[in-house]
Parts: sequence; C-alpha cells; structure tokens
Amino acid sequence: MARWWVCGLLSLLAVAAAAEGNAEPLIRLPTQKGRDATAAPAPAPAAAEEEGVTRWAVLVAGSRGYGNYRHQADVCHAYQILKRGGVKEENIVVFMYDDIAENHLNPRPGVIINNPKGKDVYAGVPKDYTGDQVTTKNFFAVLMGNKTAVTGGSRKVINSKSQDHIFIYYSDHGGPGVLGMPNMPYLYAGDFIKVLREKHASKSYSKMVIYVEACESGSIFEGLMPEDLNIYVTTAANANEDSYGTYCPGTNPSPPPEYNTCLGDAYSVSWMEDSETHNLKKETIKDQYKVVKKRTSGSDRVNRGSHVMEYGDKTFKDEKLFLYQGFDPANANINNRLLLPDLEGAINQRDADVLFMWKRYEQLSEGSEEKLTALREIKETVLHRKHLDSSIDFIGKLLFGFVNGPSMLEAPRSSGQPLVDDWDCLKRMVRVFESHCGSLTQYGMKHMRAFANICNNGVSEAGMKEASISACGGHNSAKWSPLALGHSA
Repeated sequence: MARWWVCGLLSLLAVAAAAEGNAEPLIRLPTQKGRDATAAPAPAPAAAEEEGVTRWAVLVAGSRGYGNYRHQADVCHAYQILKRGGVKEENIVVFMYDDIAENHLNPRPGVIINNPKGKDVYAGVPKDYTGDQVTTKNFFAVLMGNKTAVTGGSRKVINSKSQDHIFIYYSDHGGPGVLGMPNMPYLYAGDFIKVLREKHASKSYSKMVIYVEACESGSIFEGLMPEDLNIYVTTAANANEDSYGTYCPGTNPSPPPEYNTCLGDAYSVSWMEDSETHNLKKETIKDQYKVVKKRTSGSDRVNRGSHVMEYGDKTFKDEKLFLYQGFDPANANINNRLLLPDLEGAINQRDADVLFMWKRYEQLSEGSEEKLTALREIKETVLHRKHLDSSIDFIGKLLFGFVNGPSMLEAPRSSGQPLVDDWDCLKRMVRVFESHCGSLTQYGMKHMRAFANICNNGVSEAGMKEASISACGGHNSAKWSPLALGHSA
C-alpha cells in the first residue's frame, strides 16, 4: 500500500513551505531494483480486417511534463497493442504532447516504458497531433472526421463508415465533469456528450468503445451518457473519487531505480496488460471489464484503488475484444488463463507530480543551484495548491454561510444525475474564479464540483465575481495567471 504517502503529504508540504535552505532530503522513499528491458516492440502483423469490420482508434494523452510521464507511456503502449493487433496505422490517431522521450530528465533517452520490466513503447508511434496541437477542438474534429476543422498536425481524422468500429482511449488528469488537456481549455463532459451524439447522428460508425483514465472520470458520463448511441464506456473511477498511478517510486512493483516518476496508471496498465496476455478472439468486453475492475480496485484492501465503472450501451458486452483492439497472432494459443500480478502500491493521481518533484529533489547534489531551484518549485506548487483550496473554501462560506458553505460546495448529486444542469454556467464560473484567483491547474480540477454546485444553487455571475474578488483581491497569480496559462474553460 502507498496510502501512507498520501496521508503524510500534508506534513511534508508544510516542511517544504518553511525549509528552502534545508540541505537534508525532505522525504525518503524505499526503492527496489528493477530489471531493464528495452527491446524494440514486435512488428505489427499484416492481418486482414475481420468480418468486414474496419477498426478505428483515437488515443489521447491529455497532459504534458515529465512528472506526468505515465499518461504518454499509457498511450504509446496502447498504440503498440493496436498495431500488433493489425489495426492499420492510418486508422489510429495519436494525441500526445511528445515532451517525454527526449526530455533531459529521461534516464533512457528516446525510450518510454510502461512497466518496470517493459520494452520501449515509443518506437514507431505516429506523431499525429503533438505540442500545441493537442487540444479539445482538434480531438472533437478528428472524432467527427472533419479535416477542415483541424489545426496543424497530420490532419489524420476518423473517416469511418456506418459499419465500422471505433475505439477511444483517453489518459490524463481529470476532475468532476472535466478531462485535462495540455493546452487550454479543458474537455468538458457536456461538450463531449454532444459530440458523441453528433457522431451517432452522422451514421458514421456501427459501435464504439471508450476507455477513460482520470480522476472522477465517471462524472464525464454519469447522468449524461445515453444508452441508445451504440457506445460502451468504462472509466477508471466513479464520479466522486480519484484514480491512481502505479509503478511509482516506493511502490511494489517499483520502476527501475533510475526513474523518479510513475510509469503508468493502475486502470490503464490493467486493461493493456490483460489485452497482451489474452487471446482477444476469445476474450469479451465484459471479461476484460471484470478483470480490470478487480485489479484496479485493489481487491479487498481499503484506500488503494478506484472503482471501475461502465456506462452507455451494455448490450454488446459479449462481443470479442478483437473487434475493437485487433488480434495479435502471437496470442493465438493463449487460453485466457493467465493471471496478472496484483498491484501492491498506487499513488493518487493528484499527488504523483509532487512525488516526482520530491524524488528529483532528493537526487540532486547538495548545495547546487539546481537543487535550490527544485525546492522553490515544490514550494510554489504547494503554496498555489493551498491558495486554491483556501480561496474556494472562503468563496463557499461567502456564498452559502460559514456553517453550510463547505458542505454545499462538496455535496455530490445523487446517482444518475449529471454534475451540473447548465454547462455554460459552469464554464463562466470557472473563468470568473481564474480571472481573480489564478489558474486551477491539474490539481485544482478537483474543485469543479464546487463551481457546479454554485451553478446548481442559482448563484449569479455577479455574485461569483464579488466573492472571488473578496477571496483573492490583491493576490498575485504570477506564473499561475490564466493570462499565461490560458483559462480552463
């Protein structure tokens, strides 16, 4: 278990805020030796399309920065599985910022791994949309097959036909009602469901399967996802909980000792490692859902995982996975009996970047300018997190009273209800807050429920502005300013 790390975070952060000159490491984590394996992935078989079905796929890593290594590792790994499964490269569209493989912090330049013993998953991955091309607008345009709406990139889109299958995999940070993007604005659930409805109305696919890795990823579909679009969805977490990174420093299994960041995410590596160790012409969508649900939740251990959920059309769960992910002939003789090892540790997605910063700080030379810079970065990150938490708490008290404010902001809606009734209101409230209090950042996405509840309780934009000014008046957002980072909405 790695819950001790999360529980101890508050005290460690307090030390960081006061110990800029401290020459001793501020946190020590156990590490275990891993085995290096960097062999190139096997070439994709030249498999013909099965049963007249053309497969399409969109793979999205919605973050950037070496501390978020795991998201791009997840997406690169997914590409290799689909490619080995015979899905045509021209039918796979990849979104990733592409700042990990050649990053100066990467101990294996040009290589990305998604498992402590894993092979390179970066080789051969197409760079369809990278850097500032990884946007919500481009993702929606690609899914709709609208080349004219795409900005930059390979201009590859999902040009699917009525009988085709589509597989979407999205890995990133999230919050209630939102998924992250490395370039603002974020992807909002209301907009995503609208695009899925439009895709269905265009009659340009037969069935679609969507896998989403993110905190509160269930909130993207809860109360929103229709059952009549021929779309089946699974998410890493329910609408009210975080998801978890895995293969992190200090967990079991740990990454190789030269890595100071998480290599993957629990839900993501669970479905991919399952696909790699099973005959997908025999395994069904339902089979994989059950395996991933059990492995991601941490079995009967408490506070070590998340609840994998499913939404949408569940009538075709008995279909075989190869119809969406392809079929690797190397797995033809596997009889679906291989059991994956338990994930003995996991790190809350919201804390994984802080874990990375601490580990990097530990490894730097004592007294060096680089070490002092790393400590300042930790301090700034911690202070901005505290600022976001306290500002939103104060706004809640101003709007709903000292006693009721916190509970009003945090209260989840009942099962089957969407996060918010008016998605445009949610976006407006976010922009008002960020204009006066600074960017939410990937950490602050967790507060989206607060803004949704402000809308659901009829607070006006003027009222939100007045409360935000009262909470943050005179605050200098510095590098966290939305003028530099862009608005989240």
